Amino acid sequence: MKKIILLIIILFSRLSIYAKESSSFQDTTPVVSKVSKERLLKDLRFLINSSKARNDKQVERLKECAKYIFDEFKKLTDDVEEQKYLVEGKEYKNIICFFGPRDGERIIVGAHYDVCENQPGADDNASGVAGMLEIARMLKSQSSNLKYRVDLVAYTLEEPPNFRTANMGSAVHAKMLFGDHIKVKQMICLEMIGYFSDKRRSQEYPIGLMRLFYPGKANYIAVVGKIGQGKSIRKTRKTMRENSEIKVCSINSPAFVPGIDFSDHLNYWKYGYSAVMITDTSFYRNANYHEKTDTLETLNIDKMMEVVKGVFAVIVGMQ
Repeated sequence: MKKIILLIIILFSRLSIYAKESSSFQDTTPVVSKVSKERLLKDLRFLINSSKARNDKQVERLKECAKYIFDEFKKLTDDVEEQKYLVEGKEYKNIICFFGPRDGERIIVGAHYDVCENQPGADDNASGVAGMLEIARMLKSQSSNLKYRVDLVAYTLEEPPNFRTANMGSAVHAKMLFGDHIKVKQMICLEMIGYFSDKRRSQEYPIGLMRLFYPGKANYIAVVGKIGQGKSIRKTRKTMRENSEIKVCSINSPAFVPGIDFSDHLNYWKYGYSAVMITDTSFYRNANYHEKTDTLETLNIDKMMEVVKGVFAVIVGMQ
């Protein structure tokens, strides 16, 4: 019965996307922007190429990564800060910068920089962090035109054993926003944006019935949200498609579907904030997930660039 209900939900979701996409959001303005492949590679190499994995036990390595992100943000704006907190006596930190009006309603763009155990974490999630850093660089020239404040947040401790606990950097950040009564227009989570394949049947799904509605090739980026977020998901999908050269699919689904809430956006949902995940669908296509084979060589940097371009357009298009 649950599968039948899910099938109906997915079908409704897909039909509503196609029905409303042609009539809504007709004022989307294409955003012309340049993504630097060289900068993406530079950021990826720093995060990936180390003898020490950036996991919760390697605190010094996490600090090195946090400093790198801080310094890259600092090149763009003076509005950079560390959000420090303790877990079992050890200090961890989120790194935050912002563009636009200091007191404006916020758009949050976040990605976690830690990994699970001892692996390079190229796709998971150096890809998301590198994409976020590049978006920050692109936003610098738009700063004076921003109506909403855009916060770029690099999270720590997203991965196990801290996933779904209060130790997650995104849990700390979301709790702070809610406690300070800060309005959030949209949260965008960048979770694995670098792995793609044009091979047949390279894409898996949590429910077999989803194959009836979604591609068999892992050559697209996904916009993922929960039931009730249809408008923001449609807007995000449409804007990304119009401003990039990558196929974009989307789903708004019950959170019980495996994978729907598997990243930092789940902590913003807890407080009633609208949040979507931009993802290559993780282990539903990438066999290197949480393995030592998750290396730079497995990433498609050209497609990553298109994802970055699309997300940047979404942020600017909200203004």
